[in-house]
Amino acid sequence: MKRIIFTTAWVAAAFSLSFGATEAQLPDPGMTIDSRTALVITDPQNDFLSPEGVTWGVVGQSVTENNTVQNLETLLQTAKSVGMEVFISPHYYYPTDHGWQFEGALEALMHKIGMFDRAGPTDLHGFVGSGADWLARYKPYIEDGETIVTSPHKVFGPEQNDLALQLRKRGIDRVILAGMSGNLCVESHMRELLEMGFEVAVVTDATASAILPGLDGNAAAQTNFRFIANATWTTAEAVEKMGAYSEAQ
Repeated sequence: MKRIIFTTAWVAAAFSLSFGATEAQLPDPGMTIDSRTALVITDPQNDFLSPEGVTWGVVGQSVTENNTVQNLETLLQTAKSVGMEVFISPHYYYPTDHGWQFEGALEALMHKIGMFDRAGPTDLHGFVGSGADWLARYKPYIEDGETIVTSPHKVFGPEQNDLALQLRKRGIDRVILAGMSGNLCVESHMRELLEMGFEVAVVTDATASAILPGLDGNAAAQTNFRFIANATWTTAEAVEKMGAYSEAQ
């Protein structure tokens, strides 16, 4: 019986021959916007997007370079103007969450710096203006009585909150996804929604990620968005597609 040895070079060559090794040869399935499409934004909160937020020292560069704050507002404004439903998947930690007995690296850091901390699930004392609150410029869109705010996710993905339920109950099976942070909550939401049968288009400049010495979260996220999502759009592309759908109605 012959023994087959797969070397790194052999695998790379096979991939190149079968699928193409350049960006131009990677399929771009795309996603059609229709009445079953919604905008989903993760963590549009002060701790990520405000210079006073506890993570600004590591995400600020990416947020600034991507123009994330303005791009998220543009998506919210456009979705509202064309009548598209908007869902927010927030990140909150309550005092009882600090009793967890084990955590991943970023979970441990978030708890250490008090990220997204709230007084309790039914207690809004000290919430307004806190790191867990929405960025002020987004409040008119989120607090308009129409935006669906889900229960909080606790680690990175939507597995433990009711986002999928809320989407399904409203007949949504296509998602335009944006928010914070790219290589954590946005990527985790993308992966889980795809696994559950949703189509997902990620708006790549309406997100941002931590950048640390030797660790570029934004580059990692952008790579995975392109490899995994049904579509990757800039904010300008997303707005154009949303507008075109509205005009066709």
